[in-house]
Amino acid sequence: MKIILLGAPGAGKGTQSEIISRKLGIPTISTGNILRAAVKEGTPIGLQAKSYMDAGKLVPDEIIIGIIQERLAEPDCAGGFILDGVPRTIAQAEALERHGIRFDAVLSLEVADSVIEARMTGRRTCHACGATYHVVMAPPKQEGLCDKCGGVLEQRKDDQPETVKHRLEIYHSQTEPLKGFYEEKGVLKRVPDLGGIEETNTKIMELLGK
Repeated sequence: MKIILLGAPGAGKGTQSEIISRKLGIPTISTGNILRAAVKEGTPIGLQAKSYMDAGKLVPDEIIIGIIQERLAEPDCAGGFILDGVPRTIAQAEALERHGIRFDAVLSLEVADSVIEARMTGRRTCHACGATYHVVMAPPKQEGLCDKCGGVLEQRKDDQPETVKHRLEIYHSQTEPLKGFYEEKGVLKRVPDLGGIEETNTKIMELLGK
């Protein structure tokens, strides 16, 4: 199956894509992970992307589509894949269509902005090993310190309240219209926020007919 996961930043796309990937035996293509790896390695495309990401802006289409095409050409995608984080705009969706990339299902995770703001602004990341915590839902044993390596926990720029609000505004203006785009193609499936990860995944598998 070729699947897209749609939803605002912090809606749980990464978590759900991991579970679907495991259950269906297909890889998750997370543009965020691909881009972060490029940023960390300091590659030319990574440095280019970093300036946009630091400002809370979307990375330009030509960078994104190029990365995606390279990844989908790899052998593990032959039996299907899950796209997480792309397309983000109608223009990207049309570019994927032009390159012959079609989808069996587009899952839209419907989560209220207020829930997302609480989730994201509470996230903390270990500066040393990258482990993530949440001040309410998954706090570290010792406040401000990583359980795994003892590193200092920090709030990523992406998770600061003003950045979260800005990212939600971008989502509603640029990404949300994709629901209509894929609804017209008959592949959109809306996933209600059922509160828990397992409950939401059960609903997703049901919508996929699995």
